[in-house]
Amino acid sequence: MKNVGSQRRWSMQSKNYLCVLCMLLCSCVAFAASPQSAATHEPLTLLKVDPPSWFARFPEPMLLVRGEGLTGAEFSLSDPALHIARQHLSSNGHWALIWLAASPQHAETVQLKARSAGMYAKLSYTFAEPKPGDAGFAGFSNQDSMYLIMTDRFADGDLTNDGPHATDLASSPEAGAERAKARGWHGGDLRGITQHLDYIQKLGFDTVWITPVYQNHNPSAYHGYGATDMYAVDEHYGTLADLHALVDGLHARGMKFVLDTVPNHIGPEHPWVHDPPTPQWFHGTAEHHSRAEGNFATLVDPHAPERDRDDVLHGWFANVLPDMNTDDPAVSTYLRQNAVWWIETLGIDGLRLDTFPYVNREFWRDFHAQLHGLFPRLTTVGEIFNRDPVLVSYFAGGATHAGVDSGLDTPFDFPTYHVLRDVFLSGHAMTELRDVLVRDVLYPHPERLVPFLGNHDNSRFRTEASSEAAMRLAFGFLLTTRGMPQVYSGDELAMRGGDDPDNRRDFPGGFPGQTANAFKDTGLDSESADMKQWVSTLLHLRQAHPALRCGGEQVLFAERDALVTIRDSAEGCPRGALHDRVVTVLQRGVPTKPISFGTRDTWVEGCTHVESIDGAHPSLNFADGTFSFMPPPDSVSIWSCSNQ
Repeated sequence: MKNVGSQRRWSMQSKNYLCVLCMLLCSCVAFAASPQSAATHEPLTLLKVDPPSWFARFPEPMLLVRGEGLTGAEFSLSDPALHIARQHLSSNGHWALIWLAASPQHAETVQLKARSAGMYAKLSYTFAEPKPGDAGFAGFSNQDSMYLIMTDRFADGDLTNDGPHATDLASSPEAGAERAKARGWHGGDLRGITQHLDYIQKLGFDTVWITPVYQNHNPSAYHGYGATDMYAVDEHYGTLADLHALVDGLHARGMKFVLDTVPNHIGPEHPWVHDPPTPQWFHGTAEHHSRAEGNFATLVDPHAPERDRDDVLHGWFANVLPDMNTDDPAVSTYLRQNAVWWIETLGIDGLRLDTFPYVNREFWRDFHAQLHGLFPRLTTVGEIFNRDPVLVSYFAGGATHAGVDSGLDTPFDFPTYHVLRDVFLSGHAMTELRDVLVRDVLYPHPERLVPFLGNHDNSRFRTEASSEAAMRLAFGFLLTTRGMPQVYSGDELAMRGGDDPDNRRDFPGGFPGQTANAFKDTGLDSESADMKQWVSTLLHLRQAHPALRCGGEQVLFAERDALVTIRDSAEGCPRGALHDRVVTVLQRGVPTKPISFGTRDTWVEGCTHVESIDGAHPSLNFADGTFSFMPPPDSVSIWSCSNQ
């Protein structure tokens, strides 16, 4: 395979997928050599090719052709410089796997031809020029902050794609009835996100992660995780052109885009489910399969039997989502190519990898080797839904386990998520925040971790919090600790919601008929308005201080209801970054005594000037080698520390 990561000097115009698909369908030709052959053979027809296009000088593709009458067909390409290395046909004549020997050196459109029993068919196939290296592909890091959007529930920017069939106007009875369903399609789309990038950027976020855009032809698959076509944008979300506009709009602002992708499974309505391209395409069948188990400890445990690992790696998620057989080389290639196609077509900056532990490590090794070879700055973040840092760190790239390095740039910080909820929702001691940071030693790159308070799979934080103060304290920790924070859209407004789907309520201001509008700051209650201001204040402090973005972190003091940390840009930020130190004090409840500790041999030692940067607390003096402070009740106090 060729590494083109350093060869991105070329430019190409973005292709609209719908136009490409239309071209493929319209170019299909089938005819018989004689009436006799037509009478004895099913008509030879080429209907669809995955991927729908490819790229010059990229690794040679494997094409999955869907058609009819493919039994016994022989394939060829019109460009004599391109060759088919091998092919595999399904026994029912509906699928052909075609491995090309190489990609062309220059952009071109070729004819893919099929011949069988005197019948012929062909379609056009395009190899495009790769994008230039500055067209996205920037990756993300602890210098950034991420905003999670569930597309269907954020904002309705195009009323014509609403309703159960993506054709009903938002004001129609059909669309209204659909929006009333907790698991219905509510009308949020890609244009709705693009129209509100100002809101996201002004809050202080610079990276947007959206849930999958795959076509999901399912009455309740508004979430995007039940793909029926992995190369099509669902009509409810808009078009490929709309997705291009969103990515380009973010990049024009200096912001980044992270796309959610799901190599583990597809939706139960996918055409493959009852007509797989090969007998090995899935682990099991719709009629005979095992249910996926979430006991990730069996993957880490060297004494676990293979049976227990198979329960995790081969089961169907939720017992209904077909499990892709990533052990099979053809399936593995298909899924890697799918990720490459979306990245290159859109110029995206990163991927969120769903259900990461349910896929074998060898697949992830090969997946990341190819992606990082083609896109050296691309970043991946994986979902490992577990509170044990031993298990979560096992999947992080940069370390070899079971003889394999997964290559994952970073996992989401689920252990810190669980501790934040224990501390601020269930009253556990703040010392547990210190203890979870101690486990950073397990990760090859703890500075890359992505901590968060909540996401689209969990009940809303504010629903479980006993007070607004608890959420303010939790945000105070999240947005000043190490790593790259992620915030679920609506949490900045203290939105409420129970378990799925109640945690996916419509964002205020994004849909017709709503009285509250967060985008315009109208109709919000005082708590929502105050929380929004608080989150924005913390995010802008983070932007202004390198120490809060990339600096190392020390825990200076921890007891049941108080925590003091310091971030130092000299201990982790790139060389040349502004040197600053930031001290954060979290106080839960009413303090009974001052927080006091010695500063000797800490990063705060030598600070002669400590100035409040949250505008709410007096300056301090550490010159005598002692920190002493009586914090206000339920408070977050933040100071800049210098040697002035």
